[in-house]
Amino acid sequence: MFISVFDVFKIGLGPSSSHTVGPMVAAARFLSAIDPLPAAAARVQVRLHGSLAFTGKGHATDRAICLGLMGAVPSRLDPEEVEPMLEQLTRDKEIKALDGTMLAFDPDADLIFDFGPALPLHSNGVVFSLLDAAGTVLTDLTLYSIGGGFIASAEEISQSRSGGNDLAQQDVPYPFPNAATMLEMGKASGLTIAQMKWANECAARPAAEVEADIDRIWAAMNACIDRGLKQDGILPGRLKVKRRARAIHEKLLADHGNNSPFKHTIMDWLGVYAMAVNEENAAGGRVVTAPTNGAAGVIPAVVRYYLDHCPNPDQAGIRTFLLTAAAIGGIIKANASISGAEVGCQGEVGSASAMAAAGLCAALGGTNEQIENAAEIALEHHLGMTCDPIGGLVQVPCIERNAVGAVKAVTAASLALRGDGTHFVPLDGCIETMRQTGLDMTEKYKETSTGGLAVNIVEC
Repeated sequence: MFISVFDVFKIGLGPSSSHTVGPMVAAARFLSAIDPLPAAAARVQVRLHGSLAFTGKGHATDRAICLGLMGAVPSRLDPEEVEPMLEQLTRDKEIKALDGTMLAFDPDADLIFDFGPALPLHSNGVVFSLLDAAGTVLTDLTLYSIGGGFIASAEEISQSRSGGNDLAQQDVPYPFPNAATMLEMGKASGLTIAQMKWANECAARPAAEVEADIDRIWAAMNACIDRGLKQDGILPGRLKVKRRARAIHEKLLADHGNNSPFKHTIMDWLGVYAMAVNEENAAGGRVVTAPTNGAAGVIPAVVRYYLDHCPNPDQAGIRTFLLTAAAIGGIIKANASISGAEVGCQGEVGSASAMAAAGLCAALGGTNEQIENAAEIALEHHLGMTCDPIGGLVQVPCIERNAVGAVKAVTAASLALRGDGTHFVPLDGCIETMRQTGLDMTEKYKETSTGGLAVNIVEC
């Protein structure tokens, strides 16, 4: 399938694209599936499986399901509307179907966390059931939240797996299914990766509309950084994690006029931009999947680094950055995974770092070969990274992990730009290694909070 830049970058609420954005979208899909309602329809029940059950509370999956059943759309939901909507549901214990019929839904009784074996096709499974007044199931729908806010049914997953990732059938001018083909198409056409991605996007939509929406994505990312740098206090959840981005930012501003600053201070700027985003994400704020919410800080941090700390930045450079990053993200998703529940954090922060490295390299004038090299360097040095959030919250180690991922991205881009694009490990080989590593990784290291830091650190 052709993966658009707007599939890779989606505006929604934190703290998790696979646990928050995806389930909210799944709930809306269920409402559409049961329209028109059977005459006997009376109640809705939802059962969460696998990672959605084990870390659903910490990732606000229960809240997302409720909001989705109430008609909320991730890209349009104002964070200020969330609590009043949930309070109404707690009080009324009913939701409205698309035809206006009221159906009973009590989150305390009808939203079930199933801690048994995960469903067979993906560890992020959710089953929506429509019941009659006696509790008999009239119809049900099983959906999987496969990462980055994407939703798929069992049939869609099976079709994808049986058909491979043949993008050649897509009606776009440059349907590259992998990095090798991308480089071949670039060489044959004389176009950059960003130019090919742009042509693909404009095959279905007017150029002005594509450009405006790319700018809107960056505006949302940038606003998230700015808001995160102004906030203080304690993040939600039992860990009582203190926000740090604002204090670090204030210290960096105070040191700005220092006549002999440390050379490594630039890493602090990268880190604080990323932390600002991921603190907002942890607080349930508005973020952009990049490619997931858990890794949402890496790309905005590196774009902001490009704007604030690189010579001659401009809006065209930002568009080049995001188009290139989306091209790399699409290849990773098509050939491996961007889901922490599927392959661990190598698929989230690792993918984000690779995308950011490629984007920065492109914005700074790198060749297609240097861009592919930058992505490979960044991804290679995240291989094997587990997803082990303490308390099931997207806070520790997730917030700092984004900061380090941003630093790795800049390092990877710099190394690639110092070379000529020739390198030993191809990006496709690195992506396949990530996929195989994810298959070998035990479930306790895949966003279940049953291994790693999640069990070895005592919660305060």
